[in-house]
Amino acid sequence: MPGHDPAPRAEWDARLSDAGSPVCTPGWLALREPADAAARSAELAEQVRRLAPTVVRDVGCGTGSMGRWLAPRLPGPQQWILHERDPGLLERAVAGMPATIVAQGRPGDITDLRAADLAGTSLVTASALLDLLTADEVDALAAACAAAGCAVLLTLSVTGHVEIAPPDPLDAVLAAAFDDHQRRTVDGRRLLGPDAGPVAEQALTRHGMTVLTRPSPWRLGPDSAELAEEWLRGWISAAVAQQPGLSAEAGRYLRRRLVASAAGVLRVTVGHVDLLAVPS
Repeated sequence: MPGHDPAPRAEWDARLSDAGSPVCTPGWLALREPADAAARSAELAEQVRRLAPTVVRDVGCGTGSMGRWLAPRLPGPQQWILHERDPGLLERAVAGMPATIVAQGRPGDITDLRAADLAGTSLVTASALLDLLTADEVDALAAACAAAGCAVLLTLSVTGHVEIAPPDPLDAVLAAAFDDHQRRTVDGRRLLGPDAGPVAEQALTRHGMTVLTRPSPWRLGPDSAELAEEWLRGWISAAVAQQPGLSAEAGRYLRRRLVASAAGVLRVTVGHVDLLAVPS
């Protein structure tokens, strides 16, 4: 409304990201891309290389970081079909794929994909996506992939495991509130959050696929201080949104963490899991 000022941003609010939101800014995706690349399981990528996929669908592709990481590891000619609801991100993803790869964009919501849409697909990939879905949506994706007979590589699903050094008395309280926020209900949809990995493994197994999982944690230190700060801000902000009473301590907590970061002693481990499923 005219003359209405937006709510002031809190000291701890994230600048580039909104924890648990399906909307990601290009700046946030660019900031996290090196950490994502370092964390993803090279062992599972090697398993995928042996499958020699020729048609790959990257669902919820963002700006295409999965393609930039995985395509150079795969043999032979490849066609990548990139699915993304945000047209701006999709345009960036197609333009950013390796020059040797044939890439095309498909706008739309990945929850609409069915087995018929995956005809001819060798591999379905996704990165940092499952925790934003519901159990029914994950089951539908698993059913579609199994019916289409394509392999599935799902990377960087949060596990809820967080370690921050040096330790702080508020760490565990914030972690629990953040996990509750990730499992919140939005428009009638209960998000999986840190339960996404086990739920996906169970769904794919139930639909007759053979599943391998490997840990893929972020390990953030002085060389990734900017990402650690942005992650911390998003982590704190989500925790406070879930438990507003934490706002009384949130600012002081963030300042303590930023002092440790400036001194070069802050270390953050954020747990993720990667999952590879192949038709039995």
